[in-house]
Amino acid sequence: MEVSEADKKYLFSLARTAIKSYFSEGDRHYPAGVPEKFQKPMGVFVTLRKRGELRGCIGYPLPAASVAQAVADNAVNAAFHDPRFPSLQQPELPEVEIEITLLTVPEPVAYKDPKELLEKIKIGRDGLILEYGPYAGLLLPQVPVEEKWDVRTYLSCLCRKAGLDPEAWLTRPVRIKSFQGIVLGEKK
Repeated sequence: MEVSEADKKYLFSLARTAIKSYFSEGDRHYPAGVPEKFQKPMGVFVTLRKRGELRGCIGYPLPAASVAQAVADNAVNAAFHDPRFPSLQQPELPEVEIEITLLTVPEPVAYKDPKELLEKIKIGRDGLILEYGPYAGLLLPQVPVEEKWDVRTYLSCLCRKAGLDPEAWLTRPVRIKSFQGIVLGEKK
């Protein structure tokens, strides 16, 4: 999907309006008159940062809702329902920077052994989902770039995110799916 500057402005306005509406109405805001481009279902994550530090990040890895609805839903979810953080307070909102990541549909990564898996993953391109029984973890493609991880570290951190031992990707028959993302950073 191509995303113009006008598209970015629309999506960030949508995210901020959803958060502001939740503060004032305590309910979710769904936009009217959504451009056709954003009526299509797509996986979407919304990340909030305050002074460069993570303040919330939640999303839909699968195309469960239209882009517009997913941005509105996950802006609210990241602000108020990320269990790692207290709910956003209204005075914080002007300090918060929003990042929206539009995702491709996750695809299974076929591999026979951990060495082959290492060769198939590309830092900066691939977001990953790891699944093992009831355990699952997801990391967006920008995370290993921001953290300066190599592929081994990326997989170990993904295992931790799933609640597994960091070496589970080496010792257990984990399922890995990859996806790509268009990362949109808000310009303030």
